Amino acid sequence: MTNYTPTEMMTVTAARALGNQDVCFVGIGMPSAACNLARLTHAPEITLIYESGTIGTKPDVLPLSIGDGELCETAMNTVPVTEMFRYWLQGGKITVGFLGAAQLDKYGNINTTVIGDYDNPKVRLPGGGGAPEIATSCGEIFLVMKQSKRGFVEKIDFVTSLGYGKGGDDRASYGVTTKGPSRLITDLCIMEPHSVDKHFIVTSIHPGVNRDDIIAATGWQVEFADEIAQTPVPSDHELQILRDLHARTNAAHEGQ
Repeated sequence: MTNYTPTEMMTVTAARALGNQDVCFVGIGMPSAACNLARLTHAPEITLIYESGTIGTKPDVLPLSIGDGELCETAMNTVPVTEMFRYWLQGGKITVGFLGAAQLDKYGNINTTVIGDYDNPKVRLPGGGGAPEIATSCGEIFLVMKQSKRGFVEKIDFVTSLGYGKGGDDRASYGVTTKGPSRLITDLCIMEPHSVDKHFIVTSIHPGVNRDDIIAATGWQVEFADEIAQTPVPSDHELQILRDLHARTNAAHEGQ
């Protein structure tokens, strides 16, 4: 078995959550790597959609942004952003949204706006973009994020994108009918929402990781499922495809 990094473990695990039947709204960064790895391995028929309006895109290299020409050049079709959001996203035609976060709480609420006080922030982040609409309009949401106390916090500084709100039925109280964050994939474990309260609980632990590692990297009190699985390790094939993808990307974007 080839050695792998925690980031590769996370990316491969996230990719495996997707299938041929999915129509996936892809975020830039690690979500893009995971979705394209799925397309290049076990889910060649998956439909990848990016916020810029590209439908069925099959990039040879990972995009730098949603405006990267690689997306439009390899897409089956490109539609206006207004059509993408109103007809495709809000019309309920997208099964999965793949998102990351700067801060995340135990109910899957996302902050990508500001760290610290809004009027006097420590860090001003890029903002929501299309993530707030993705979080509420896709059939379900997969979250992918490296685990740390800095990012996994008890209370986020700003709610950019809705997860389960305050937990329980709070999400539905806003008139949101989609499933919400159904899986959180980190470099340490997989978490899924509690069936009633909707806070994340650990359901699978990656090889070489123990419970204390997860607790030490989480800003809220961690709950473990009664039965914990061990996440399957990446295969040599998955790692080779992922590394080749990153190598092509680095070569294409060198100096940009």
